[in-house]
Amino acid sequence: MGNTELRYRTFDQLLNEVGTDFVMYNNEGLIEPAQMIKVAQRVNYELGLRIHGTKEVVLELNHGKAKLPDDFYVLNYAFLCGEETVTRQAIQGRQTENVILPDCNRCGAPTGQCGCEFTYAVECKTGEKVFVQVVEKRKFETRTYSSFERLGISPSSGKRDALDDRGRSAFIKNGFIYVNLGEFYQDVATYDNATDYGVRNIDVNRKVFISYEGALEDDDGNLLVLDHPLINEFYEYAIKSRLLENLFLAGEDVAQKIQLIEPRLKAARNNAISLVNMPNFSEMYAVWRMNRKAMYARYYDMFKSVSTF
Repeated sequence: MGNTELRYRTFDQLLNEVGTDFVMYNNEGLIEPAQMIKVAQRVNYELGLRIHGTKEVVLELNHGKAKLPDDFYVLNYAFLCGEETVTRQAIQGRQTENVILPDCNRCGAPTGQCGCEFTYAVECKTGEKVFVQVVEKRKFETRTYSSFERLGISPSSGKRDALDDRGRSAFIKNGFIYVNLGEFYQDVATYDNATDYGVRNIDVNRKVFISYEGALEDDDGNLLVLDHPLINEFYEYAIKSRLLENLFLAGEDVAQKIQLIEPRLKAARNNAISLVNMPNFSEMYAVWRMNRKAMYARYYDMFKSVSTF
C-alpha cells in the first residue's frame, strides 16, 4: 500500500456496518459475533503481514530471557545490544508528590510544633491536619547503544541443540525470547523451571533490540481490521457470505442472495489483495536495480577482460 499510514477499526464497528445492510437479520439476532469474528481473522490472514504495524522495542534480558511485548505477532529481526551510554537530564515540567512527615526532618521536633517553613498542613475530611512535604522529582534517562550483534533466531522448539555456540543465537517460546549469552552445561540443567535449555549465562544484564509486527489488537484486546475504502468491502462481503451460508444450512431460502454475493466477494478480494501487495517506490527501485545488475552481468560483464583503446 505504498508509504500510506495504516488506519484500523474494531471488529464491532465492522459488524455494525454489516448490520446496517442486513437490518432484518440484525433485528432478529441472526448476526452472531462469535461466528463472524473467525471470518475477520481469516481475512486479516489473507491480506498478509503488510497490514500489520512494524514496531521496535528494547528488551532487558534476565538470566538469558526476556518477556516479549503483549502485541507481539511476528519477529522481523533481533540484535544483541553492546556498548551502552546513559545520559540523564532533567525533564521540562515538574512531577511532585506529597510525603507525610511524622516528625520534622530538619529539627527533629514533632511536625507542626516547630518553626520550619518547608512543610505545610493539609486538612483531612475528619478535620485532622496532616503535615506533608512537597518532593519534586526530575527523572529522565536516555540510553544510547553503539554496537550491535545480529542474533540468529532458531526455528527449534526450545531444545538445547537450538543454541549455537558458534555465534549468538536465540529462540522464541511461550511468549519469551531466550538468548545464548554464556556457556553450555554438558548435562541437562535446570534453567528457570525448565530442564531442556542447558544454558548458564555469564552476563545477565544485556539488552536485545527487536523489530516485530504487532498483532491486530487494541489495548483492550479487541480485534482490529484494516480501515480502507477498497478493503472494507472485502471484510463486509466475507461476513455477509458466511452469514448467508449459515442461513442456507439452517433451511432459509437465501440461494439467490448467495448467488449475488459470491461474485462480488471474489472481486472485492482481488481488489483488496492487489492493493495491499502494491509495491512502494523503494521496492520498485530495488527491483529496477536488481534487473539492471542482472542485465549488465549478462551482456556487458563478459567484456571486462577485453582491453579498450
